Amino acid sequence: MKRWRWLWVPSVVCLLLAGCESRRPKKPDPTKGTVTGIVICTDTGKPARFATVTLSAAPKKGANDDEDGPLPETESTVTDLDGRFRLEAVEPGRYYAFTALEGYADPVRGLDFARIADLPSGYQQHLDSIRQWKDHLTEVTVAAHRSTEVSLQVERGAEIGGTVTFDDGSPAIGLHFQLLRKTDKGAWSEVGVALLDGWNISSTSDGRGRFNLTGLAAGEYIVCALAPIGSQDSAPRICLGNTFRRKDATIVKVHAGESASGADIVIPLGGLHSVAGTVSTLADGHAVGHGKVRLLYADDREKARETTLLEDGSFRFEYVPEGKYIVQVSVAQDQERRGSEAGSGNSETATGAGRGSPHNELPVTVQGDVDDLQIQLPLAPPDKPATP
Repeated sequence: MKRWRWLWVPSVVCLLLAGCESRRPKKPDPTKGTVTGIVICTDTGKPARFATVTLSAAPKKGANDDEDGPLPETESTVTDLDGRFRLEAVEPGRYYAFTALEGYADPVRGLDFARIADLPSGYQQHLDSIRQWKDHLTEVTVAAHRSTEVSLQVERGAEIGGTVTFDDGSPAIGLHFQLLRKTDKGAWSEVGVALLDGWNISSTSDGRGRFNLTGLAAGEYIVCALAPIGSQDSAPRICLGNTFRRKDATIVKVHAGESASGADIVIPLGGLHSVAGTVSTLADGHAVGHGKVRLLYADDREKARETTLLEDGSFRFEYVPEGKYIVQVSVAQDQERRGSEAGSGNSETATGAGRGSPHNELPVTVQGDVDDLQIQLPLAPPDKPATP
């Protein structure tokens, strides 16, 4: 169920970013309200030019709280050279106003999306995002036939910068980054959320291997560099402190508006290997072409990497450091059998077992390339599909 709820999170992000589609300015409407104002940068006292201003409708008391309830409407515009903005034809009601500008506090990099994703509906996720970002929100009441003036501020976000190089001294160009921030409860939560580009953070290292991660909330961070291959989950990574393990990474602490430099990461060119294999059914040996394969560290089962099975049942992890691992297969659908039984009216059949089952896990010691792993899964009964 948690995996399904993640589908709501991009909607919350769109809400915070004034929608995922550009919106044309509205024409004046005397039956509705107008909102005007100015945005000031707190660190310079100067106008915030070309900043995005968003009005997000405040939740109404007694509003629908079920999973199918619609998310609130938003209105957005961009400030001019004087930092001023104007929104026409705004529906009367209560709103939260906030501003986004590169280098300043960014809600997408300041919210705990793992916490949001655990909530059962988009409406509740929206409420939690408001609670988390309340210090950066300004309440605005819009009335029909009236113009409401509001003054907004943007606060400079924290920054973490450094370089990524290979151990032969050459720059690592075009690498993505993963940030984890320590929560109030002492856990580590990923910063950002993947949208269309598949990466939580869009920033990459430049032609000299330099990077600068901006718009961050104050806190403690783990910084990891991701190779620009695969996806957020499957990409090879190395963290600050030149370690492949996030638990061994050097922690960076930044305050609001502070810039922390010197977060330098060096990537080894040796001692990295491939881990590959195929997944098939134990009954007749045909390929299982749908599912997830995770590479876990053997000592504490921390997830190192994750990838998706190809149609022929194969999988592959590149640039894996030496060590002991567990290869785990989950949510594997027996597509071939399902297709052959569709005409007979049988229910969907799945392969695999629950998490931690000996049938869907294989211990692996990586000291060189491991390219011939064979994982066979038993067929689950039709009325008892595999547990994710």
